[in-house]
Amino acid sequence: MIAAFIQRVGRVAVFLGRVLAQCGPALARPRSVVHQIYNAGARSLVIVMLSGLFVGMVLGLQGFDLLQRFGSEDALGVAAALGLLKELGPVVTALLFAGRAGTALTSEIGLMRATDQLTAMEMMAVDPLRYVVAPRFLGGVIAMPLLVAVFNVVGLFGAQLIGVQLMGVDPGAFWSQMQGAVELNDVTEGIVKSVCFGVACSLVAVHEGFTAKPTAQGVGLATTRTVVISSVLTLLLDYMLTAAFLGR
Repeated sequence: MIAAFIQRVGRVAVFLGRVLAQCGPALARPRSVVHQIYNAGARSLVIVMLSGLFVGMVLGLQGFDLLQRFGSEDALGVAAALGLLKELGPVVTALLFAGRAGTALTSEIGLMRATDQLTAMEMMAVDPLRYVVAPRFLGGVIAMPLLVAVFNVVGLFGAQLIGVQLMGVDPGAFWSQMQGAVELNDVTEGIVKSVCFGVACSLVAVHEGFTAKPTAQGVGLATTRTVVISSVLTLLLDYMLTAAFLGR
């Protein structure tokens, strides 16, 4: 079991190295990369924005209820901003990305494997890593921070909608305390997490699709593994990065 796990990690690491080596040539074809950013990012905007709005609204309700017990309702903006920027934004967006864009990447590449399209490219001396995998990997990595930014903005709007409009928190205090308390390190932590989650989720998606068994069942299992592995890896990386930023 342990040996098999180490071998799998080693294969994924080698695969990552091969993909990174092809990212440079893939960037020479920006139209392909932009198309993949659209597939992974723009097509996920609706679910990300809806989720961000409702997460922000729930954060506004729960945060107001908690802060009201200490007479600190005006600090709702600070609590919402820090919660979204440092934790909820990157983590929830990564989980949504894995469930929507990650499965799409896996099934698309897995279907190309099942229909022998990747094998045909190899027989014609065309590297599928350069023309198929690398653009999709780059598209996912670039799209993730953009989706996190949209999630955070919509989430803050949802928290403001509940806190200010419904609960009666002073709007000046809501925004001024947020601006005074949120520091550059808080924003940097969210950006670093979003990039790391983008690399992890995109790598898992393209690897599972590229190595899927060339059958309908194999593609289905690869898609399922993408969601499970990406979700667990996101939570594990979130803990490790949070501990690193806190110096623990």
